[in-house]
Amino acid sequence: MFISNAYAQAAAPAGGELFGSMLPLLLMFVVLYFLMIRPQMKKAKEHRAMLEGIQQGDEVVTASGLVGKIVKVGEAYITLEIAQAGGNAIEIAVQKGSVQTLLPKGTIKSI
Repeated sequence: MFISNAYAQAAAPAGGELFGSMLPLLLMFVVLYFLMIRPQMKKAKEHRAMLEGIQQGDEVVTASGLVGKIVKVGEAYITLEIAQAGGNAIEIAVQKGSVQTLLPKGTIKSI
């Protein structure tokens, strides 16, 4: 009367039920890939292509916000002319990877 009935545990899910329980997890991964991973990879690829195409005379903005004209391009570093002082150009060396944006020609003069 006071003791409840004991029932056996159900068997492990069959192959179709296992796939059905994994389907939401797979869907979440696919959505994550198309909304986050793929656009980030595309942006990184475009940045790499931009860095490979920079040349002397281009005007750029660095990640730190410096605006300058490229004077010399090396393997890992570039030399930027950031100002003119007393007829002398002020130049700094920055890493190529710090270049964030390639500006249209003549942008520095209009600033």
